[in-house]
Amino acid sequence: MTEKSTEATTVPTERMLTFAELGLSIKTLEGLDKKGFVNPSPIQAKVIPLLLANQRNIIGQAATGTGKTAAFGIPMIEKFDHRNDGQVQALILVPTRELAIQVAEEISSLQTKRNLEVVAIYGGQSYDIQNRALKKGVDIVVGTPGRVMDHLQRRTLKIDNISYFILDEADEMLNMGFIDDIETIFKQTNPNKRVLLFSATMAKGILSVAKKYMGDYDLVAIKNDQGTTIQTEQFFIQMQERDKLEALCRIMDKEDDFYGIVFCKTKMDVDNVFSRLHEKGYTAQALHGDVQQKQRENILKLFKAKKTKILVATDVAARGIDVNDISHVINFSIPQDPESYVHRIGRTGRAGKTGIAITFITPSEFRKFQFFQKATNTIVTKMDVPSVIHVIEAKKKKLKDNIAELLEKGAHEKYVALAKELLTDKDPEHVLAVMLNIAYNNEFNEDHYSHINKVQASPTSMGGSSR
Repeated sequence: MTEKSTEATTVPTERMLTFAELGLSIKTLEGLDKKGFVNPSPIQAKVIPLLLANQRNIIGQAATGTGKTAAFGIPMIEKFDHRNDGQVQALILVPTRELAIQVAEEISSLQTKRNLEVVAIYGGQSYDIQNRALKKGVDIVVGTPGRVMDHLQRRTLKIDNISYFILDEADEMLNMGFIDDIETIFKQTNPNKRVLLFSATMAKGILSVAKKYMGDYDLVAIKNDQGTTIQTEQFFIQMQERDKLEALCRIMDKEDDFYGIVFCKTKMDVDNVFSRLHEKGYTAQALHGDVQQKQRENILKLFKAKKTKILVATDVAARGIDVNDISHVINFSIPQDPESYVHRIGRTGRAGKTGIAITFITPSEFRKFQFFQKATNTIVTKMDVPSVIHVIEAKKKKLKDNIAELLEKGAHEKYVALAKELLTDKDPEHVLAVMLNIAYNNEFNEDHYSHINKVQASPTSMGGSSR
């Protein structure tokens, strides 16, 4: 390929565009309308017209959760028709199995009145299932590098006549060491394909890949303040390592409706936090690399359905979680690097909704976290651990709200007779107090909570007062 020439693209913010202004057909617009899509995100507003207008390669940089999948998925749906010759038209490489499933599902959901075949191939799923799908004829393949290479070696997948070669979450794939696999796969593709690279960050490795494989390309870079971070309030709490679990529990208990991901550094950390939360009576799930695929799918299904509202996970395991109303991201362990921080907080504040990201840092990690701020050009506000008094007040409010809701539903009626019997010759207030003590044990007792030692304030602020 020829040496690249970079054409930086900025996004106008004076007026919000509609999908109808991007040059899409009526058939595609009807499909988007059925999904409730009217206004494209900034990355979509720039990438879609470029993909429709010319054949240049594209690098798209935008924060996690800003709609990068639809940015390349919609033009493919617009341009492709199902081919009966079994030739794959597009190959999309992603870093994790969860993201492969998510991207394939999203592209499939975007098409209406079209019969494009989209399949996800990834490790952990039976080869027989994937072989049958590939043999039947597939237009778009979404896969992890390892499983794609396996199919290429088995000759169950051919990519020598594709129109699009797409690297999604390219920075994460480089962080995970997939560069050699990507190069091997790239060599088996045809020279006249279009190369698209999408990333949340623009690390040096990304530019190296671009220089080597992309030739001339357009660069569409959406600034952080136009991405999801503007929808996410970011806080940090300084504490000792031993106080982290108590702090986590207080934060969850204080919120009216906590629904979030708790990020840990290692699989062992995930299992430890999960087991300790379980001991305390919290309904949580743990997700990391040792969890079997079927179990992972069940866990994500429960989480997306809000049957469990606490997901304790490692960075890699949380990739591909596409839930727009996550309220909180808790960095129980500080991320490895600024890119990981961006990816983590991108799990909340999605699709125009607001979210909260809270990072726990020990005194020795303060300077490292300052570096994260500078690298990501963000301001993180210092906050304190919720006090025991505030937590108890929040629990009392939830109890009152629950009682009011259940009274309205009439769910208590089968217990009325027993209630009358219990209240015979007894003070109603004392009976109710005993019942509360049985049901809630010591949850309303300040002495029941562990003490958290205050960490001496750092010499410099990270950009805000206590919350």
